Amino acid sequence: MSWPSAGADPGELSSWLDDARHSGIRALQQFARMLSRDIDALRNTIAEPWSSGQTEGEINRLKTLKRAMSGRAGFELLRARMLPIQ
Repeated sequence: MSWPSAGADPGELSSWLDDARHSGIRALQQFARMLSRDIDALRNTIAEPWSSGQTEGEINRLKTLKRAMSGRAGFELLRARMLPIQ
């Protein structure tokens, strides 16, 4: 049982959810039940060939930098850590 990837057939999602519901693993069954609540959004996500992974990765990187530097330094150090060395 593998999760359908982006650009895949949305029909595979129904099969995956059925397998998860009948897996006998309580956590997986609950996960499938939660996903079923917003099935249209999931189908659209799987049907589209693009991903927001690059954007999410950059946001995660910036938030990590912000947490690491919280209260330690000013704008210049933050700028130096964010911009690549030229």
